[in-house]
Amino acid sequence: MRIPAGRSGSSHVNRGPRGLRPVPAVTILGVGQRCPSYSRKERIVTDQHDHDGPDAALRADIRRLGTLLGQTLARQEGRPLLDLVEEIRAQVRTDAPAAAQRLAGLDVATGTRLARAFSTYFHLANITEQVHRARDLRRRRAVQGGWLDQTAKMIAERGVPAEEIAAAARRLAIRPVFTAHPTEAARRSILSKLRAIADELDTETTNAVLYGASDEGPANRRLAELLDLMWQTDELRLDRPDPTDEARNAIYYLRDLYAEAAPQVLDDLADTLRTLGVETSPTARPLTFGTWIGGDRDGNPFVTPTVTREVLAIAHEHGLAATEKAMDQLINEVSVSRRLRGVSLDLSASLATDLDALPEVAPRFRRVNAEEPYRLKARCVKAKLANTRQRLWQGTAHTPGRDYRGSDELIADLELLRASLARNSGQLTAVGRIASTIRTVSAFGLHLATMDVREHAEKHHEVLTQLFGAVGEVSDYPALSRLERTKLLADELTGRRPLSTLDTPLTESARRTFDVFGTIREAQDRFGTEVIESYIISMTLGVDDVLAAVVLAREAGLVDVHSSRARIGFVPLLETPAELNAGGELLDELLSLPAYRALVTARGDVQEVMLGYSDSNKEAGITTSQWSIHRAQRALRDVAARHGVQLRLFHGRGGTVGRGGGPTHDAILAQPYGTLDGEIKVTEQGEVISDKYTLPALARENLELTVAAVLQSTLLHTAPRQPAEMLERWDATMDVVSAAAYRSYRDLVEDPDLPAYFWASTPTELLGALNIGSRPAKRPNTGAGLAGLRAIPWVFGWTQTRQIVPGWFGVGSGLAAARAAGHGDVLAEMHRSWHFFRTFLSNVEMMLTKTDLTIARRYVETLVPKKLHPIFHKIEQEYELTRREVLAVTVSPDLLENAPVLQRTLAVRDTYLEPLHHLQVALLQQYRDSGAPGRAVVTAPGSRRAPSDGTALERALLTTVNGIAAGMRNTG
Repeated sequence: MRIPAGRSGSSHVNRGPRGLRPVPAVTILGVGQRCPSYSRKERIVTDQHDHDGPDAALRADIRRLGTLLGQTLARQEGRPLLDLVEEIRAQVRTDAPAAAQRLAGLDVATGTRLARAFSTYFHLANITEQVHRARDLRRRRAVQGGWLDQTAKMIAERGVPAEEIAAAARRLAIRPVFTAHPTEAARRSILSKLRAIADELDTETTNAVLYGASDEGPANRRLAELLDLMWQTDELRLDRPDPTDEARNAIYYLRDLYAEAAPQVLDDLADTLRTLGVETSPTARPLTFGTWIGGDRDGNPFVTPTVTREVLAIAHEHGLAATEKAMDQLINEVSVSRRLRGVSLDLSASLATDLDALPEVAPRFRRVNAEEPYRLKARCVKAKLANTRQRLWQGTAHTPGRDYRGSDELIADLELLRASLARNSGQLTAVGRIASTIRTVSAFGLHLATMDVREHAEKHHEVLTQLFGAVGEVSDYPALSRLERTKLLADELTGRRPLSTLDTPLTESARRTFDVFGTIREAQDRFGTEVIESYIISMTLGVDDVLAAVVLAREAGLVDVHSSRARIGFVPLLETPAELNAGGELLDELLSLPAYRALVTARGDVQEVMLGYSDSNKEAGITTSQWSIHRAQRALRDVAARHGVQLRLFHGRGGTVGRGGGPTHDAILAQPYGTLDGEIKVTEQGEVISDKYTLPALARENLELTVAAVLQSTLLHTAPRQPAEMLERWDATMDVVSAAAYRSYRDLVEDPDLPAYFWASTPTELLGALNIGSRPAKRPNTGAGLAGLRAIPWVFGWTQTRQIVPGWFGVGSGLAAARAAGHGDVLAEMHRSWHFFRTFLSNVEMMLTKTDLTIARRYVETLVPKKLHPIFHKIEQEYELTRREVLAVTVSPDLLENAPVLQRTLAVRDTYLEPLHHLQVALLQQYRDSGAPGRAVVTAPGSRRAPSDGTALERALLTTVNGIAAGMRNTG
């Protein structure tokens, strides 16, 4: 099957109401795709490659895979399907209405096969682009060095003293947090085969470099085999995954990170700091990993205390296996003999103790390794790891010296090896293999990722209503004001009585919430304190919401003011613009409470605050959301400094710009000064995880980008980059932009016809049937409108139909209002000199480019009642205004003018996306007209009940949803 050369003379990069000028025809698909991991510098490198012509290899690989896929279609389904694919693709370019009519006339079975064919194109194009991006990164690293090298150069040029660098290095605490938010539509079965295709392409290239040109025959046979298997694999999940399934999916990536990318980045960081005159301890934890899977209870009834325990056990099983593999590497390599080199007394004593305590270490090893103490010690570590697995399986108590609880004892054993080698002529090994192993174990522990537990604020008050009612002191807890609740709960924390007993009666819902705190304590006792460190309170509206969780934690013995015990920290999650704007006041009030401040002291004077991008965007639009988060960070920074507290910001970013996504490196550098003092947490979710971490080279690049950006911000962005009067001028202008953008956005979302329009014009009712996540798409007890719809299906639906409202709506009105108020020159100045504003507009520009209102109009005209069409007209008008205003600020003739490769790439992708969109419209019309009995996946006002999951029509529709998700890449 042939991958064509794009659309000559087409204006398809973005066809808004007025259209855009034509873009050149290209013969690539997927190169330069701007994913959340792409930075501006990376795009420049890609552009240079495009001008020099090295993308010929990429084009060749895509053509080759296209040919093999065509053979698979002919082999598996017959030549007519291949001919139909070519016919539709050509017709879409020359006569889109005729193509749409042709697609509408297809039977469901043929439409499904056609959708699968185009979807597979995208999967192959995406993975091939990733392979070539990884190759480009390796070439660039060999010539220019990595991101840490560039950061070190900037730090050295600035003349930062070594002691400041050392202090910053000690504060580094970077944590990507893997979540189960469902935006990755592709099954693991498909992703694993794509990874195998990537490995085949990469191995073939490596062999060609090492051994010269070789016969492609064997490789083509293997690729053809994988493509046949892909075609025979159902891309749709039969059942909704449960949290343990989601945990295994995240562990797949964490195990790969453990094996390759993370050790490389940690070693690179140590080397970089060494070049700056700073030696770091291998036991430091500048990079760790987190997870919400199994701990995120907010609105997910399937995350129970039992599930939390199961997920932790699964993670430990894999963590133990990864650590055992690391020990095998030490056993193979560190063969130092005491006959040739000395051994420290403490290592000898520790080894003797271990051998006495571990009779399971085989006599053979005791004999053959008798003069090889490092190998024998590593075998003892492996025996303790095996005992740890058995203890966790049986639920027995920890026995010091025979098994591990947490990673501290394990790291102590490895430190004995390192210290002995360093003192006995083994310095290179001590700072090499052993130090690298210790860094990796310190980063992952035996648990791979630290679990955050999250629950909605009202759930805690539900429990306290019943607890206070049981002791008879407060007759109507829900009727108390927030101020009264705060005083009541603060007094309760300073008291010494228990508020609950083992037999305190609670409703089933309240008992589930209350038992979570006991589960946390049990997990820490069983696995070690590092398995759960933070408790996140969703929808925090006041100090009482935080204190409610603290009081319940006290009941479980997790915290105690009087003994300075705080086994977990408490994290307010600020999700709406109102709460973001009041975040500084909330934190100030919270830290002013002596009892709570004592708990923060017990946690090392670190206070974490989470910033919610998704819900704030859904409520207020992208402009006000981004500006509220930026201002909140400043306020939180200043409050934390006044209280002498280290602030850790947790950025709850999604994959799309509409949920806070975008290039991570740019986003970090765009933060206000002083907010990044070494510590940061960032969510990683959905298709972003597979894009960033499927290939080891890309995983290394993305981790290094994040670490380098945090190090740079910590050391070089400690003061304002601009004078105070300039910042005041920019702030005032942004206030104008935000206010007008907010009014425009609210005018849209408050339109009483919008819910009906949204459900009619998007396939959102099908999202649940994709079975891509355990969490329900709507919050419980929120009715049939849009208020309770979660941000993910909100963004997913707009993206499927190419309207992408969350990514840009209101921006044009905001910019136009500022320009009308005489701030045009200030906007230009902000774009030139303000990283925050430039990054914001860059992300909006990308969303404008991905928006295609000609395709969207097809959905509207076919599926939406005419009385609702004024909603689309409003979207069209704001789109054109936003496009015009963005181009005026950037002084560009066209969107993405400075990224021509990316611009052309998106145009070529549309060649394959458009048939899927037309097919989806036709199938949606049939689906809704059929009115077949079955369950409705997402209840919508006036919506018909969906056919059952097994119907051919629904399967066909879901296949188009998958294909469009693959083509759009960042979908939710």
